[in-house]
Amino acid sequence: MTRSIRPDAVLVQAVIAGALSFAHLHDLAAAAGQDGWKAWAYPISVDLLLVAAWRRLRTDGPSRLAWCWFVIALVASLGANVATAGLLDLDQVPAWLRILVAAWPALAFMGGTLLAHSATERVPDPPAPATPAPAPDIASEPRAAETKLGVSPALAVEEAPSLPAPEPAPAPSAVPAVPVPAALVDHARKVADDHHARTGTRIDTDTLRARLGVPAPMADAIAAQLA
Repeated sequence: MTRSIRPDAVLVQAVIAGALSFAHLHDLAAAAGQDGWKAWAYPISVDLLLVAAWRRLRTDGPSRLAWCWFVIALVASLGANVATAGLLDLDQVPAWLRILVAAWPALAFMGGTLLAHSATERVPDPPAPATPAPAPDIASEPRAAETKLGVSPALAVEEAPSLPAPEPAPAPSAVPAVPVPAALVDHARKVADDHHARTGTRIDTDTLRARLGVPAPMADAIAAQLA
């Protein structure tokens, strides 16, 4: 069964815009003295850095590092488009532009390395809550006292009046009381608002825990405060 190919206007527009930007970067690099395959490598480097920065913003959320390199790559792409629009004589490129074009590979390599290997900030794990001490066995205390006095346990059971059954301990709450710093709650609220703005749905506990890097009990406590 064959599928019919339907042209998408947005996709066609993106291909045309990408091809034009690619050609402008190539022309500017060639005019700045980068001939041959080097002139074709410059637009690839600029576009890859732009995509890497945008992907970092989409996956890890807003950060100064990702925004910085996204703006640098965007300025490089827009600058090439404007420079090749007749505002710059490509036969006599100024020295400062030649220096920028020649320094771009090292700059792009540093940006790609930082985007790929820099770790996101993680919130330290909170201390584990103290384990409550076990309740004493009330039924065993009379038997211990009777054994010390030399009274048979069976006789003690017959003569001693029946004690009322101890009340069951209250069941622990579903969400343990974990102390959450106010600064962490404010940061979690920003993350939840950003998730709602991008996806249109409320952030779930698993996504919130992965974005904040906190354990599950603290993520449940934070989600309860954000509700």
